[in-house]
Amino acid sequence: MMMLQFTDPTKLKTRKIVFEDIFAALDPCTLEQLKELSSKRRVIEETINETSSITEAIAREIYGGLTSQSEQDLHKLKQYLPLLENFIFHIDAISSNRQVMYWVSNLKIQWTTAIGGSLSFLNLMGPKYYQVGNIRFELGMILFLYGATLRARAYEISTEALVQSTTLFRDAAGVYLYLSQEVLPSLQSIDAGKKPPESMSSVASVMSLICLAEAQVVAIKKAEERKATVGLLAKLHHGVTEFLSEATSILYSGSGEVRDVSPRLFGYISSFKCLHELRSQRYLAKSLQATGQAGVSIGILHEALNRAKEINPGEESWRLIIKEEIDIVSESLEKLERENEFVWHEKIPSVDELPLPQGSKIVNAIPYQPLRYERQLIFKI
Repeated sequence: MMMLQFTDPTKLKTRKIVFEDIFAALDPCTLEQLKELSSKRRVIEETINETSSITEAIAREIYGGLTSQSEQDLHKLKQYLPLLENFIFHIDAISSNRQVMYWVSNLKIQWTTAIGGSLSFLNLMGPKYYQVGNIRFELGMILFLYGATLRARAYEISTEALVQSTTLFRDAAGVYLYLSQEVLPSLQSIDAGKKPPESMSSVASVMSLICLAEAQVVAIKKAEERKATVGLLAKLHHGVTEFLSEATSILYSGSGEVRDVSPRLFGYISSFKCLHELRSQRYLAKSLQATGQAGVSIGILHEALNRAKEINPGEESWRLIIKEEIDIVSESLEKLERENEFVWHEKIPSVDELPLPQGSKIVNAIPYQPLRYERQLIFKI
């Protein structure tokens, strides 16, 4: 079972931050920790900006034999995040100080967008950098990248390590849920046009739902391996579409927060949903045919194909996967129609008379637990 992929969320860029150049440390220990914070971030900067001079062989040695780029990237992010959490903890404690507010604004935290609607202009003008004078902007963007990297790793192993892949997608869903509920609300007062979509709670909620849909797809592969009934498979595939319907309703809610989201994200969700509607209806038709309801099965397949024709996948790889599914459904329909013509002679019900599909959602987000290195930081204020 082929899986649609959408890797755009990993394609973020950022500009350099040197914490020790902005924040005045009162003691050598604090200065060293600021330098470590800058060093761990620099590794991430060089990776996503594609400016690193480290060879693949050296990278494998540095990261304990890890050969996967996404695994190495996760390692880098896991080293930076606890330091950043500790830095924010100490900044929050003295945030009322004017000097501290001045330092934070001078960090010049700058990130591009990977899923913004203005992406089509990048080749002409170069990437647009958003600058937000709030340290939680940095945390939000790093966590967004972390969730995207978890998804990338889940994609890599989605054909051979099904349980681990499902877990990674669920982990990513938990990261995005934490982002939407705990981190990004503090940026809500900033005008939507002055920050990237990745820093918006509604977009993080959409990403969480997408990750859950992807986790369920991999879980379905496991169910197929275990020879699950066609009735159960129909419900599981429809469960995927329910996650995506919820994501779609957020995107089309009219919220100003999501007005600048890339059409590719909309296209991915609609294509993803179309594919699993087709699969759900195919399995539902099979289950009904087994109980002697050939006419209803024909009606279901007809309607599934009609709905699929309304979707225009934006990417060739998505189009090919959906076309393959359409071909399977069309072949099943032709066979059923021939058999009905010569054997069963059942009436084909109208669309209004067809049974409504039922969904079953069997995955949930794994809660993200932020880790903070508890180290004392003392600033000269």
